[in-house]
Amino acid sequence: MSKILLPSPGPWAWQQFLAKPDLQWATGYSAKTLAYAWEASGGMPPEIDAALAQAFGPVETLLVIPERKTPLPGGRRESQSDVFVLIRHAGGLAACTIEGKVDEPFGPTVSDWMVDASAGKIERLNYICGLLGLRDCPPDIHYQLLHRTAAALIEADRFCANDAAMIVHSYSPERRWFAAFERFAELFGRALSEDAVVFEVPSGRRLLLTWVNGEQHFRSM
Repeated sequence: MSKILLPSPGPWAWQQFLAKPDLQWATGYSAKTLAYAWEASGGMPPEIDAALAQAFGPVETLLVIPERKTPLPGGRRESQSDVFVLIRHAGGLAACTIEGKVDEPFGPTVSDWMVDASAGKIERLNYICGLLGLRDCPPDIHYQLLHRTAAALIEADRFCANDAAMIVHSYSPERRWFAAFERFAELFGRALSEDAVVFEVPSGRRLLLTWVNGEQHFRSM
């Protein structure tokens, strides 16, 4: 894949980067909703900016990449973040992966994903747990939350960023699947405070986990 990035002509251009463009690009679903919300802001929606500023202080958006693919060991399939954002703050850089949701679930739990697990899956899960400082991973945790968070840390290393963040950008009025995200945050020994938690991982980086609610009108675009 080319390393050359071009300015986006508009939200419709995001469709081409989806794993299943014809299936995933639909009004009311996360891929299209995110594209219109992020393009409308000219870079980063204000609610995401506010969440990052609360954790790191005032931030400057340097780079936004839709559908960023981050390689992981143990197989050929990458972690494909809905949006990747590189920001600058007073303490340095932060690499952020964004997982968009409307009503979609977080996919299989670890127990389901590891059924008849190959050697590659075992390698991948062990690698992710090591990055996050987890001795083991409870079977009820959703695998998507694990690999999307690992992707933020991998990208932070790639960009020599001091910090990392994994943000769920939700457009569900009922905040569907928030309990699953809250359960994930509990793995690190911290209860969510105002839907966010910041802690240090083995690499010494600070990691922000946060849930952010998006503006509902973008669901109809």
